[in-house]
Amino acid sequence: MVNNFYLVKVSTDYCNYLRKIDNKVTYNEGKKELRPFVGVLLKIKGLEYFAPLSSPKAKHLKMKNTLDFMKINHGTLGVINFNNMIPVNKNNYVLLDLNKIPQDSQEQIYYYLLLAQLSWLNANKIQVVAKAQKLYNLYINGKLFVKIKDRCCNFPLLEEKCKEYNLVGASSN
Repeated sequence: MVNNFYLVKVSTDYCNYLRKIDNKVTYNEGKKELRPFVGVLLKIKGLEYFAPLSSPKAKHLKMKNTLDFMKINHGTLGVINFNNMIPVNKNNYVLLDLNKIPQDSQEQIYYYLLLAQLSWLNANKIQVVAKAQKLYNLYINGKLFVKIKDRCCNFPLLEEKCKEYNLVGASSN
């Protein structure tokens, strides 16, 4: 049985650290700095993984689902970028609290998008987890097409660096 998903925001410092190791780790500050770097929390091989979500764009409606990319509600609610999944530890993210409706109208639009994305993800959780695990397993076993592998983060290397980052962070507390 697959547990319900949670949406999380990953630490900018943690992403910056991983990006020094793998340039495919998504950039999560700058022009979009006011929007949180949001994704879904998955379990793969006993590890927590963060798969980033993207807000809907017109191009998503025309794109096809692939091994490393999944449209949320046919693209109307955005996409999941499995190729940019990163391993995380509970110290590297915060759960998004979707129990309080923001006052600002722009923030409300984003809030309702997040609720809709989460609802769709939970309704389709078996397919979402299966796709993430398949991509991960093909990567680990060296069976991905080069074109797809070149778009993916280096999962095993980032797992090692995640452990190192969190050991150093734990010992400095």
